Amino acid sequence: MIVELDGLSRHFVVRRPTGRFRREKRVVRAVDGISFTVAAGECVGYIGANGAGKSTTIKMLTGILVPTSGRVRVTGLEPVRQRRELARRIGVVFGQRSQLWWDLPLAESFRLLAAIHRLEPAVARARLDRCVDLLDLAAFLDTPVRQLSLGQRMRGEVTAALLHAPRLLLLDEPTVGLDIVSKEALRAFLTEERRVAGTTILLTTHDLSDIERLSDRVVVVDSGRVVHTGGLAGLAAAAGVDRVLVVDLAEPAPPLEGVPGTRFLSAEAGGLRQHLALTGSAAAAVAAVSARVELRDLTIAEPDIESVVRRLYHRAAATRPAGS
Repeated sequence: MIVELDGLSRHFVVRRPTGRFRREKRVVRAVDGISFTVAAGECVGYIGANGAGKSTTIKMLTGILVPTSGRVRVTGLEPVRQRRELARRIGVVFGQRSQLWWDLPLAESFRLLAAIHRLEPAVARARLDRCVDLLDLAAFLDTPVRQLSLGQRMRGEVTAALLHAPRLLLLDEPTVGLDIVSKEALRAFLTEERRVAGTTILLTTHDLSDIERLSDRVVVVDSGRVVHTGGLAGLAAAAGVDRVLVVDLAEPAPPLEGVPGTRFLSAEAGGLRQHLALTGSAAAAVAAVSARVELRDLTIAEPDIESVVRRLYHRAAATRPAGS
């Protein structure tokens, strides 16, 4: 496993004034017993609302923060104790923080980073040439970082994180503030990087299109605890949100009630179009509908992931012990 978290917790002590000379001490459980793993070559989306514990987890994975309790291993290393060795095996991109030199041309930042990682010139050149080609960096390599647009700088940040060919890439809000074209270019590059280099990715983001496009599965956290882990389809099922089979019929028909693996929702245009919630196999449901009526067309409407995650948060809040 590339990432292993077992009962990982991080607690902070917060003091606030309760009178003129008194302060109240309160323990905040930013991360509260999180456990999950990430296998080599996977891309896992790590989803949570603001304050859910995502950034605190990332800081413990990189060795910036010491866990209060629990066990964490990244590429087989203990992040705090073996932080220097870990830095050679991981790449990190924080959407609001830069690892580039602000007043230097972008190309000079890459040269400095290659020297810091002690890369052979030929190796560094080959890695950089590939990133320049796929991320279209050539036109602004000689431009000072402070003069780059946000989209150009973020492409530079990703290149900087991947220059030393890390086994794990940690992405914290990598597309924040980017336009649609820049987002798409970055997603396409990350997909290609996984395919060619087998890079493992742990992605935290509020842009759920990133999750849909890049991730094999998701881990959802709320108030420092895991509330769901699994594939995107399982995410919808866990939240109790329906996938909907929309069927267009050759002729109007009565409501398609009692179809195995479905629940009738509604009908339009006198029964020409009908909506059925899928409770079982989509293929079996389509076969059962086809046996009853003549189909002209059909689609399966997948639930919006943002709505699914919101539903999971609400469920977690409803079952959370009072005061936790």
